[in-house]
Order: sequence, then structure tokens, then C-alpha cells
Amino acid sequence: RVSEFYNNKDTFSSVFIDPTRGVLLGLSSQSPSVIDRVKQGGLIGYIIISLAMAGLLYALFILVYMIKTNSNVKQQLKNVDQPLSGNPLGRILSVYQHEDKEVDLETLEMKLDEAVLKELPALERGLSLLKLLAAVAPLLGLLGTVTGMIATFQSITLFGTGDPKLMAGGISQALITTVLGLVAAIPLLFMHNIVSSRSRELVQILDQQSAGLIAQKAQKGL
Repeated sequence: RVSEFYNNKDTFSSVFIDPTRGVLLGLSSQSPSVIDRVKQGGLIGYIIISLAMAGLLYALFILVYMIKTNSNVKQQLKNVDQPLSGNPLGRILSVYQHEDKEVDLETLEMKLDEAVLKELPALERGLSLLKLLAAVAPLLGLLGTVTGMIATFQSITLFGTGDPKLMAGGISQALITTVLGLVAAIPLLFMHNIVSSRSRELVQILDQQSAGLIAQKAQKGL
């Protein structure tokens, strides 16, 4: 600001000079903000942003559930003799303890496998949806690119190539929707990978404990 330059009491002060006599300053004032860029994406841009926000919120919800379940399972591992019904491992241990002691090994194995399979839907819930959103986001960006280029060619057909500003709207939509699609897909892929790794860890613990119970039963029968 000019007032800050004149009121500066230091020995030296920095000042910016526009050699184009205001042309660069005018162009910088016309530079669109982030919100303006999003608006250029049109309806498809808003759809991509909505899907990305919904997907991230859902991924955070699943991640919190996985962390809580993992904590409960780790606590259950410290006390396997007293199974609790509030965690997947506790329910599997309850199946083992409630079975008849004289049951054969094959029947016990099928019972435990059934108990593990019952826990899988809750541990894998939402993973396919997150993967779908991560795949749909760049496809929507591609759709916006195509519709933007169609609008650009329509402008060329109607008005020719004399005024580049007539084509700017379609080109902006084409580029912005592509960017939005990629920006939405990248964090969704990261969240899907984090959540799926948590799910695999829990399933692995259940499988290991189930196999351990079967081995314990087999050892007692020898």
C-alpha cells in the first residue's frame, strides 16, 4: 500500500513497480480464487466434491470402528479364558467353550469356521464402497472433461475461433473437473488402504485363534 510506504520510518523500504503500467496488476486482480475454480467445474465438480467429502467421512467412521474393535480384541487376547460378547474374538471363544467337550475335531472346526465367517461382514463393511468411490471420482472428472470439450467445440462452431474467451468456459470445466477427480480419488485410496489393512489384521487374529483352538482340541485328544 502507498500509505504504508510513506508512513514507513525505516531507512529503506521495499516497493513494487509494475513496468506494464497496470496491466500485470489488472491480470493479478482477475486471477480466480479456489472457490471460483470450483465453480468453474459446474455441476459435475460439485458432485465430485460431495462424493469425496461423504467418502472421507464414511472412511473415518469405519476407521474409528476398526480401531475400537482392534482394541477390544487385544484386550480379549490378554484374557482368553473369559470371553466377552462385545468383540469378535470373544464371540468365537464363546462358541468353543459352549461346545460339547466330546464333540469331534471336524465338527468343532466347522463350528469355529462358521463363527469366523459370521464376523467377516462387520469387519469388511464399507470397504467395497470406499473402493467404488475412489474409482468413480476420476471417472466423473473424465466425464466433466468430455462435457467441457463438447461445450468448447460448440462455441467454436457457433462463434469461430476469433475470441478465445468464448472457449475459456468449456476448457476451464474440462481441466477443473479432471483435477477435482484426481484430488478426490487420492485420499479415498489412502483411506481404503488404511481401513482394509486394519480389517485384514483383525481377520488374521481371528483365524489364528481359531486354528489355535482346533490345535488345542487335537492335542487334548491325543
